[in-house]
Amino acid sequence: MLTQFGQVLIFMIIAAGFVAVAFIAARLIGPKLPSKGKNSTYECGEDTEGDTWLKFNVRYYVIALIFIIFDVEIVFLFPWAVVFKEMGLIAFIEMAIFLIILILGFVYAYAKGDLHWDKPRPVIPALDRQIFKSEI
Repeated sequence: MLTQFGQVLIFMIIAAGFVAVAFIAARLIGPKLPSKGKNSTYECGEDTEGDTWLKFNVRYYVIALIFIIFDVEIVFLFPWAVVFKEMGLIAFIEMAIFLIILILGFVYAYAKGDLHWDKPRPVIPALDRQIFKSEI
């Protein structure tokens, strides 16, 4: 008799075998008609204009991460709303605490300035005096 770990190991080997067979079959059966369009980098179907190595503002990624975090946390509200009447006052208090923490996180992100999209003014350093080679 196999232990439960042995059953899981056999399942993983069979799953890896299915993946390997699918890759090999796709390589053998699939058409091999390379073209300039197929070998080019796909970016929304449009040809690139100008330099493609642009630096993106970090705020874009921060706002995207904040959106994903709040979006995933808001998903927890839907199952709770469905069974709210059956769960009673304790569930309401727990969800109120959850929402308070969520709102505090949003206020913190807003107060920190992570939700503002405008560019900050550049800080240009200034020297108190000029340094000449004769002083070195």
